[in-house]
Parts: sequence; C-alpha cells; structure tokens
Amino acid sequence: MSFFHLLLLWLHLIAAITWIGGMVFLSAVLAPLVRQRKAAPEFMALFRTAALRFRLVVYGAIALLLGTGPLLLHERGLSLFDPHRWPTVLRVKLGLVVVLLILTVVHDLILGPRMRTISAISDAARSPWERTLMRTSAWLPRLSLLVALAVLWAAAALARS
Repeated sequence: MSFFHLLLLWLHLIAAITWIGGMVFLSAVLAPLVRQRKAAPEFMALFRTAALRFRLVVYGAIALLLGTGPLLLHERGLSLFDPHRWPTVLRVKLGLVVVLLILTVVHDLILGPRMRTISAISDAARSPWERTLMRTSAWLPRLSLLVALAVLWAAAALARS
C-alpha cells in the first residue's frame, strides 16, 4: 500500500468518523439532555449553537469524503463514471451516501430553519401541521444516523471485498 493511498484512506476515515461521531454525540448525548430540561432556554441555546458549529464540521467532512472517495475508487481500478463495473456493495454504499446527503440538506436548509420559526410561536397558535412537524422533526436526525451507520457497514463490506 502506497503512502498516498494510506493518506487518502486515513483522511476518508477521519471525515467519516467525525461526521458519524458527531451525529451520535448530538443524538445520544446532547439532545436527550436538552429535552430533559425543556424549561431552561440556555440548554436549547447551547444545543442550537453546538448544532450550528457541527454543521460547519459536517460540510468540511462531506467535502473531504467527496474529494477522497473518487480517488480511492481510482486506486482500486474503478471509475466514478463507469458504474456498471462497480461491485454491488459499492452501489449500495453510494446510494446510501446520496440518501444521507439529501437528508442532511433537508435537515439543515429546510427543516431546521422551519423548526426555529415554529418553536418561536406558542403551541396554541401553531397549526395542526406545525404541531405534527414539531413532534416528528426529531426523527430526521435519527434516520440520518441510521443511514450513516448503514454507509459505514457498506464501507466495511467494501473494504473486505
């Protein structure tokens, strides 16, 4: 294994670990603490600040993953532009990556800003749709985490193929 290949692989893994580890921390550690202290606005402010800062980290990780992934494919003798030669596990992994990217964009650019707007109004003044959206909005990050873990599983399978 060449130094260049090892460096690419290391960068790819660091980016994936950072993204998935941050998702686990926010979902399993910070979000439950915030929910337990609904009455304390400083906890919600802490969560929002951490989530916004993490968003920058995520987009950096995405850039690194999208930059190193095609190079790692090339190192394996595969091309991003020749999908009919890809092993099935690579197709599954990249399909899951697309789903994860869509979920991330929907969460960050559509649902997140909408939740901030809805949470600023009282529950009584919310429409039925807004109340439903508030109740179900916590599931999108959890779904994203499950998809990210599936990407990781597919990556491990790909590494063994």
